[in-house]
Amino acid sequence: MKTLLKQVLKPAMNALPPKLLNNLPIGLPDKLLQWSIGIYTGNSHIELKENHNIKNPVISRSDISDVYAGFVADPFMIKVEQTWYMFFEVYNNRTFRGEIGLATSEDGAKWNYEKIVLAEPFHLSYPYVFNWMGEYYMIPETFEAQAIRLYKASNFPSQWEFVGNLMKGIFLDTSIFRHDGKWWLFTETNPQHKYDTLRLFYADDLLGNWVEHPQSPLIQGNAHIARPGGRVISVDNKIIRYTQDCEPEYGIQVRAFEVEELTTTTYREREVVKNPILVPSQEGWNGSGMHHIDPHLLENGQWIACVDGRVLVD
Repeated sequence: MKTLLKQVLKPAMNALPPKLLNNLPIGLPDKLLQWSIGIYTGNSHIELKENHNIKNPVISRSDISDVYAGFVADPFMIKVEQTWYMFFEVYNNRTFRGEIGLATSEDGAKWNYEKIVLAEPFHLSYPYVFNWMGEYYMIPETFEAQAIRLYKASNFPSQWEFVGNLMKGIFLDTSIFRHDGKWWLFTETNPQHKYDTLRLFYADDLLGNWVEHPQSPLIQGNAHIARPGGRVISVDNKIIRYTQDCEPEYGIQVRAFEVEELTTTTYREREVVKNPILVPSQEGWNGSGMHHIDPHLLENGQWIACVDGRVLVD
């Protein structure tokens, strides 16, 4: 019945404006797992929760005005002067691909959707945005293009240009960071087996040459802790990596690991005591799973993070 309804309704629905479609009750031809974006706050990078002053989700498919959206997920944000800019995947139900959307906020609590800022003839998600030497860069997940692709803002935040490939191959949710004068990145490389392999690479320059760490793959055969789940951060000279739990199914909860030692020849990490740090609420917009976090330290010593959550749609 669902397949028949989808075949009958889709031509008519495609003729409607995206904003109207996105405000219809959730249903066909939308995905059964409905992802939305929320804001968490807290006293530390591993103690974050919903804030009663913030109405979550802050961005959902109904906010998307320029494409027929199935869901929104994988948020990354960056503050420039007094404005927060959030980039995230918008799944386009007409192209069956992810595209990168933009929302803005003056206080981190109330967000306004702007528009799609990056679309390609292949799937885009996980738009890892960062600042380097006064320029803004983005590394979205582009596994369908079989490469880790680097983009640079030609006119931040709405115009992005392809700079080059960091590496070629199948890579998921690449998470880049600086440490000890070098670039490093975590990435998942085994989607055929439930995302159970984590690899580590390093380079002197952003565009390479990238070298695989001698202890890589760091994780094999463990889908609980392999796939990256958000921005890698440095807190009190300690590197924190977040990972999404994909066992027994994709996108259940988020864990954090503290990297205790990282050189070009050694790697050691430990799981933080408070794991998992994000869990489903059992009801509402994040009732059945969470799989992403991007935390930021505020001037007042508190933390704010954009996260995503899912709910099962009947």
